[in-house]
Amino acid sequence: MADEDKAGNAGRTGGRRAGQAGERLRSARFPRSSRYHPDWITGAVSGGANSLWLTEWLTEALDLRPGLRILDLGCGRGASSVFLAREFGVQVWATDLWFSPDERLARLRDAGVDAAVFPLRADARSLPFATDFFDAVVSIDSFVYYGTDDLYLNYLSRFVRPGGAIGIAGAGLVDEFDGPVPDHLRPWWEPSMACLHSAAWWRRHWERSGVAEVTLADTMPDGWLRWLDWHRTVNPDNTVEIDALTADRGRHLGYVRAVAHRRTDATPDEPITDIPPAYTAHPLLRDDPPPADAATRR
Repeated sequence: MADEDKAGNAGRTGGRRAGQAGERLRSARFPRSSRYHPDWITGAVSGGANSLWLTEWLTEALDLRPGLRILDLGCGRGASSVFLAREFGVQVWATDLWFSPDERLARLRDAGVDAAVFPLRADARSLPFATDFFDAVVSIDSFVYYGTDDLYLNYLSRFVRPGGAIGIAGAGLVDEFDGPVPDHLRPWWEPSMACLHSAAWWRRHWERSGVAEVTLADTMPDGWLRWLDWHRTVNPDNTVEIDALTADRGRHLGYVRAVAHRRTDATPDEPITDIPPAYTAHPLLRDDPPPADAATRR
């Protein structure tokens, strides 16, 4: 075969693959997300899920209006932040620890939302915001990495005004495992995946905090298929995860979301940032003499 024929075949093959990827990222279920160019979506990959699908799904359960202040926590490369600003006219603080805010700023400028979205690098456990500052916090496919301990929601809710919303969406479980990890998931599963939980788990977990009223916790219908399509599109070489999803067929793996509102009758605990020194000298052992007077000690 001539070189030009090989090049032509390669080009046609690449075009078909690009077309297939584009169709996989178009869905009547997510009309807002489907308007975004597939190359832009895949160029902003920062995790194992289509952040636009999950953001659109989550925002269906939120009352977002122009001018509201939103914390996009664990936003990765910032695709979800662009979506929030463009689709709802909100102000977004695009906050992530791992990904560069400079890269996010370039993406925001190209999307024309740099006047409404503010990129910064911050740790989810050491946030630099004022109390009651945000109208809502959203977290797309990242909350499991920092939000599963019993005290975190109390900490995070300080930054949301009373009545404000906290919403998460991402990979999780349809039901909690009652026993060992199923055999068909073992090749893919690793200990760190113990952070994945069901919608029912998140409801119980948040309700126990005492600072939030959970208004929604559910599982995306056929979410495992969305998960599978995403990996076939952006990471087809990840056969271990693809095989696990194919074998599981939604029995255990899927997408979950949860929405809560900060209770107006509850005040989050103030974080302990410093304990003043308080030391008084005492004998170390029972037979030791009393310590010398502080004024005479060197």
